[in-house]
Amino acid sequence: MNPKTMNYYSLNHRSPNVDFREAAIRGQAPDKGLYFPGQVNTLPGEFIEGLKQLSPEEIAYKVLAPYVDGSIPEAELRRIVKETIAFDIPLVKVTENIWSLELFHGPTLAFKDVGARFMSRCLGYFARERKEKLVVLVATSGDTGGAVANGFYDVPGVDVVILYPSGKVSPVQEKQVTALGKNIHALEVKGNFDDCQRMVKHAFVDDELTSKLFLTSANSINVARWLPQQVYYFLALRQWNEEKPPVICVPSGNFGNICAGMLAGRSGLPVEHFIAAVNRNDVIARYLASGDYQPVQAVATLSNAMDVGEPSNFIRIEEIFGKEWTSLTDHLSAASITDEETIATIRRVYQKYQYLLDPHGAVGFLALERYLKEHPGQKGIFLETAHPVKFPESVEKIIGGSIPVPDHVKPLLTREKVSTLIEPEYGALKDFLLK
Repeated sequence: MNPKTMNYYSLNHRSPNVDFREAAIRGQAPDKGLYFPGQVNTLPGEFIEGLKQLSPEEIAYKVLAPYVDGSIPEAELRRIVKETIAFDIPLVKVTENIWSLELFHGPTLAFKDVGARFMSRCLGYFARERKEKLVVLVATSGDTGGAVANGFYDVPGVDVVILYPSGKVSPVQEKQVTALGKNIHALEVKGNFDDCQRMVKHAFVDDELTSKLFLTSANSINVARWLPQQVYYFLALRQWNEEKPPVICVPSGNFGNICAGMLAGRSGLPVEHFIAAVNRNDVIARYLASGDYQPVQAVATLSNAMDVGEPSNFIRIEEIFGKEWTSLTDHLSAASITDEETIATIRRVYQKYQYLLDPHGAVGFLALERYLKEHPGQKGIFLETAHPVKFPESVEKIIGGSIPVPDHVKPLLTREKVSTLIEPEYGALKDFLLK
């Protein structure tokens, strides 16, 4: 292995170090641990100070190049990052002190387009070298599935199997997973997201299955999905014109998105503080308040993509801060928002500021608003992670009107849903994969 290559180690510390290529293809280490970069890249001060003079593509390349060093040639990586962010990521002012980073202008109207597009293009590049077909296995609570399906659609040498909880995703989210066909296969699970995630994790440690199939994951546990999410935090600061660094509030479910933001902060991005905005699934909010980590069964909420009872990526956040409690809580706090508060926030912000939030963005907005009231003089950004049209039943009822469907999504909604309904048992998933 090239001595300059970025190595990745397992957070369980019982597997050999690997390069970016191997970490992206494997998804999870053989010892069931998540991969973590051997060192956090520190960006030079002149890069941070010169963000406004750089193109989005150049920023993305500079941020990501150290993490893929030795695995993808420069010209190929530049092509990949250009395609990854080939849509607007605007910072929009909502109130005097609050801005929205709109991450829903990609092909599937969700922030996960960035990670999924980067990962699909990396794995597509790596698949050229392999004889056997790569099987991408992913669980989704809402937006991940559509972004992964779109990113990998018709990529040669790759099959995609997506598990989603039956009846717990929106109509648009479901169509984005079930209406593509070709190499995209949708499994509709009679359970919740935690069931889907548990089944996927089981598959990767099933020696019989992995001896017959070449499996990888496209969930945010995969470094190729997780790391590129740093980019839009830098793009937000490129558009930030206030004197002080912002407080950044991130709607959080599996904690991959905010983890990428905090990695960007460790790399040198100026951020005053991070807030993890959660719904009733408040495991991390309770943990940050008490120091007691108690995973629970997820409960269904309006902000369904955040319905996670045991967030996989939080262990990476702890790793960023060397598992030092004081350092972690100095940089990160959390707030739990109920469905009733979410509804009231969508209605109030729409009426008062003429800005339409989706349920996840509403959780982020309210958590940030409350934090800023307690910290006068600070200003902040919340991440609007999905387009409101993905939640028509709830949002249209709240605002008393219809939401225009973006033109590029309309054809998908008329296509037939094709899915396989399975029990929330690992055996059902294994049977499907082996067939």
